[in-house]
Amino acid sequence: MTETVIPEIELDQISMKFGTETSDVLAVGQVSLNIAKGEFVSLLGPSGCGKTTLLRLMADLIQPTSGTIKVAGKTAKEARLAQKYGIVFQNPVLYDWRKVKHNITLPLELMGIAKAERHRKSEELLELVGLQGFGDKYPWQLSGGMQQRVAIARALSMEPEILLMDEPFSALDEFSRERLNEELLSIWSKVNNTVVFVTHSIPESIFLSDRVFVLSPHPGRLSAVVDIPLPRPRTKDMRNSAEFFRLIAQIRDCFEGV
Repeated sequence: MTETVIPEIELDQISMKFGTETSDVLAVGQVSLNIAKGEFVSLLGPSGCGKTTLLRLMADLIQPTSGTIKVAGKTAKEARLAQKYGIVFQNPVLYDWRKVKHNITLPLELMGIAKAERHRKSEELLELVGLQGFGDKYPWQLSGGMQQRVAIARALSMEPEILLMDEPFSALDEFSRERLNEELLSIWSKVNNTVVFVTHSIPESIFLSDRVFVLSPHPGRLSAVVDIPLPRPRTKDMRNSAEFFRLIAQIRDCFEGV
């Protein structure tokens, strides 16, 4: 008898309307998708396709107008209360008056974790994200890429099973962005959690992901799910391969109404 595998994240016919003074706007229309445990997936699409809205729905930051969301068989609210999520936003959202190590351990501090354990965890996370020796610096003393690594470390401080990332590298230059893509995959290979990554960059989604969920706007809907057969670990040279360019063309052809 084959054992039934419960998806880590399951969205069933999710729709989301936002009300205005004159009418309701359908931001997401009847999106259904499943994400397996330990999978790295991207939500890819242009502005207005609902990818950030879907991420916020998964995180239980907002609730859908209709449809259901399950996280390891539980509701999104139950998953949030069980601290299954770590979230990295587009901006690092760090406190300039707190040292880097204290920004990283802020969630632990709020949970009442002992100081010695917070210190141990900060050292562990600084090493994980490649910021050894920067714990006593302040965020304003770091580059934009380094600040985002601090934000990733903070999101991982509670050892979440699921990491939700909302275009975390979009404000960076292309060189920094590609380097952080590689570093993120290195971190993910050590942590082994499920990652949902929002992006509007086709090459970024291909380089990072096991699968890419292609979203199209007006309203936001799932146009295609594209498997990425590139082997892991991913390398810079893959970006120049014929297979990489084939995947770019395949994904570009999936968009509807753009």
